[in-house]
Amino acid sequence: MNHYLTAMEIMTGLFETQQVSLASFNRKDYAPAFEAFYMQVLPAFDSIEELYKTVGEPQEMLSNMVDAAISKVQEKMGALSKRKQNQEMIDKNLQLAVFIYPAILRYKGESSQPLLEIFKAKWKEAFPQSNVTPASFDEIQQGFHRKFCYISTAVCENTGLADDCYELNLLRNYRDGYMASLPDGEDLIRRYYDVSPTIVKHISARDDASAIYSRIWEEYLQPCIRLIEDGKNEECCQLYQDMVNTLKDAYFFA
Repeated sequence: MNHYLTAMEIMTGLFETQQVSLASFNRKDYAPAFEAFYMQVLPAFDSIEELYKTVGEPQEMLSNMVDAAISKVQEKMGALSKRKQNQEMIDKNLQLAVFIYPAILRYKGESSQPLLEIFKAKWKEAFPQSNVTPASFDEIQQGFHRKFCYISTAVCENTGLADDCYELNLLRNYRDGYMASLPDGEDLIRRYYDVSPTIVKHISARDDASAIYSRIWEEYLQPCIRLIEDGKNEECCQLYQDMVNTLKDAYFFA
C-alpha cells in the first residue's frame, strides 16, 4: 500500500468530502454527518500516522498534506466573486471547525497534534481573517445545547416558533460559525450571555412583553436572518450588537 498516495488523495479533496453551509448546519444532522466524514477520512489518518512514524522528515510530510488540502480551497475561492468568496469562507471555516479539526482530535495518533498545529498555522497564513479554534466532537455537541441568546429564543417563542426552528438554528449556526471565528468572537458571545438573561427577565415581567418581543423580531431578528441568508455577516453582527446594547439600556436595570 502506498500510504503517501492514499493520504494525499484524501487530503486534496478534504473540503469536498463533507460540505456544510451555515444555513443547513443543525443539531439533528451533525452527529451522523460527522461519523460519515470521519470514516471517509480515516484511511488518510491511518496512512499519515504510518508515514509519521517511518519517514525521515515527518513535519515536511504533514506540511505537504495540509498544503494539498488548503490549495484546493484557495483555487476554488479564486474563481468566485467577492460576495461569494465571503460566504464560501464562512462555510469553509465552519467545515474546518465542525468536521476537520474534530476528526483530527478524535484520531489521537502520534501525528494528530502535530497535524492539528500545522493545519492551524497554515490556515491562518492562507486566510489571515480566519480565527477558527479547534474543538472536539463532544464539545461541539454540547454547544448545541447553549441557546444563541436568551433574547432570540424568547422572541421566537413569542412568535410561536419552536426551539429547533429554521430561524433559531440559523442564528445558532451563525454564532458557532461566523461569530466564534472573529478575533473577539468568544468574548462577544460571553458578553451576550452575561446580560441577556436579565434583559429577558425584565421584559417578560412587563404587561407589554409580547409587544416588545414583536418589535424586536421586526426591527432586529428578521433583518439579521435576512442578512445571514444574503451572506452579509458583518452587517448582521453589527445589528445584533446594536440590539443588545439598545435593550440593555432600556431593560437591564428596569
